[in-house]
Amino acid sequence: MDKLTHLIKLSVGTESVESLAAWQATRAAQTGDGLPCHVTRMFPRREAEVLNGGSIYWVFQGLVQCRQRILRLDRVTGSDGIDRCAIVLDPALIRVAPAPRRPFQGWRYLAPQDAPPDLSETRQSEDTLPPELAGALAEIGVL
Repeated sequence: MDKLTHLIKLSVGTESVESLAAWQATRAAQTGDGLPCHVTRMFPRREAEVLNGGSIYWVFQGLVQCRQRILRLDRVTGSDGIDRCAIVLDPALIRVAPAPRRPFQGWRYLAPQDAPPDLSETRQSEDTLPPELAGALAEIGVL
């Protein structure tokens, strides 16, 4: 059986799932084929595990709030001549049960058993709680 792993990343420069979606809709955040991507310095060594159904889980204001399926990992060269990794993503943002996460640099691997569960279809379109309230409720296990 093939292994699976996810990535987790702080969403720097966006404060909510909605602002991430708006940024990813711009041409600056897309690949040549129109898919959203996130360019990072490090290329995952566990590429096969990430591409085996993995997602990137986005952290906003101290809470994991959504995920996107990772479609592929492209090698790109920046204007400075340095090779980087473009994490190419499915455009669909899937909300997950808010889970607190302390700040960290870059991205990290996230084991499937540690990933927060997706919200049900009926809860995907709910208004989001203020981050402080969602964080407090997640810490005590209500969310």
